[in-house]
Amino acid sequence: MAATAAFRLHPAAFFSVHPREAGTKKPLHHCPPHRILVPRRACLLRAKSSNGLPQMGASFGNTNAVPAEVIDGRPAGDGPPEQGGSTVSITVVGASGDLAKKKIFPALFALFYEDCLPEHFTVFGYARSKMNDEELRTMISTTLTCRIDKRENCGDKMEQFLQRCFYQSGQYNTEEGFAELDRKLKEKEEGRLPNRLFYLSIPPNIFVDVVRSASRTASSSTGWTRFIVEKPFGRDSESSGELTRSLKKYLAEEQIFRIDHYLGKELVENLSVLRFSNLVFEPLWSRNYIRNVQLIFSEDFGTEGRGGYFDNYGIIRDIMQNHLLQILALFAMETPVSLDAEDIRNEKVKVLRSMRQLKVEDVVVGQYKGHTRGGRSFPGYADDPTVPKGSVTPTFAAAALFIDNARWDGVPFLMKAGKALHTRRAEIRVQFRRVPGNLYRRNIGTDLDKATNELVLRVQPDEAIYLKINNKVPGLGMRLDRSNLNLLYSERYRREIPDAYERLLLDAIEGERRLFIRSDELDAAWAIFTPVLRELEDRRVAPELYPYGSRGPVGAHYLAANYNVRWGDITGDDGSF
Repeated sequence: MAATAAFRLHPAAFFSVHPREAGTKKPLHHCPPHRILVPRRACLLRAKSSNGLPQMGASFGNTNAVPAEVIDGRPAGDGPPEQGGSTVSITVVGASGDLAKKKIFPALFALFYEDCLPEHFTVFGYARSKMNDEELRTMISTTLTCRIDKRENCGDKMEQFLQRCFYQSGQYNTEEGFAELDRKLKEKEEGRLPNRLFYLSIPPNIFVDVVRSASRTASSSTGWTRFIVEKPFGRDSESSGELTRSLKKYLAEEQIFRIDHYLGKELVENLSVLRFSNLVFEPLWSRNYIRNVQLIFSEDFGTEGRGGYFDNYGIIRDIMQNHLLQILALFAMETPVSLDAEDIRNEKVKVLRSMRQLKVEDVVVGQYKGHTRGGRSFPGYADDPTVPKGSVTPTFAAAALFIDNARWDGVPFLMKAGKALHTRRAEIRVQFRRVPGNLYRRNIGTDLDKATNELVLRVQPDEAIYLKINNKVPGLGMRLDRSNLNLLYSERYRREIPDAYERLLLDAIEGERRLFIRSDELDAAWAIFTPVLRELEDRRVAPELYPYGSRGPVGAHYLAANYNVRWGDITGDDGSF
């Protein structure tokens, strides 16, 4: 396909820009005010992202060719605009799976309900299951809810959305099904400029088969084509690199959107706002004032019949190498040149490349065992019939990581992730250094935790930000108390927080890559964890057993103690309000 075709623009092909760029401050629909629709041609080749800044490659179409030369802000060879406007076709590959039913279709409906999807769009489900359009609509209708402010006309909006949903049955490793999908897509596109998004809600072992078949037979010939790829992205550096090379045989890097849904969480999005727009925090964000950072993820349930999948990956690959490491990179990165996607991802890569490779002595692994509590029995991981006998796959891991650069030299970043623990939580805890020469040290005593401040960002559940400070208890005596300055989202903001998949799907449609993982990011992340994963598996290191519903292995506390740290979630002061 000619390079210029990839950049063919149309005045009715819309992108989101900041209201000031649109020449108005009044939103055109219910979507947040910064997502105002203006003619795409007005944006030329640099569409605006959700933060009002240019987004990289938003106008790239389905091509592996070198982009057309831009002359006076307009692609060379761009002919007269086509008639009929543009359309977006969203194909969920693996439409009959749990992820599609529970997350992707509901997120698409929520975007439609909020008028955040383009005027012309179509949703297709694609899977091997034999099903027709009505059966697909019946299947996904049971998962759709009008949770967004519980506003009126929900039933009507749901019916309108379902009428835009269609189904195509086909195999994943052949082109026939995708060729038929292409024919149906063209019928729905009706002469408009076609843009196509494929969401691969399928096991990673068939990613390449689907990309090969879909890219060859169901790509847009004139608009853009993008693929959202779900984790896991390989099992180690070698398999991840091979997956990337295989995908790039059929796609350009700009077409690949590697999704980590944790990056779409509201508190993770707010992390950079908190740091870079508040003078009270930015000067403190270094080894000079921070003694340790903790990234904690826990679930209060086990594998529950998914042991077969989980056993192939384990908690380190499932949570730490992606979710927690991505949050760490955002937390620790230097100030980017701008909020442009590539500037942010460049800084994240620098952090990851500065990190030491993990060693076995810096890691504690555990596996939950059966436990009886309150007259109820909870099965252990090894009791799951889908788990291989004698499995040493960890369901819990704690690790101490270090960033060898000027800002963070010597500061331990402690990660902890596990299943079947005492609570469900995901949070970032920043523990500051003690006050030098503290006048009130006699009142505080020798407890380092009470002598210092702690900033907590609770990602889930009950999103909140709170800062622990020392405070005088009212009265005639001098007694100090540790108190919370808190921002509890449910009290401060009455509207419900959007699901992470809503934000990420909208960004993918708009071409905003800031919250998606670049291939060099992925390489740097795997380089940190691959050596320790291989050693654990080659030596078949036995995980420490811990009871279902407990706080995890005792070894995790010894690991933290090696760095004069105590886990912030075991002090009894967990910030519950």
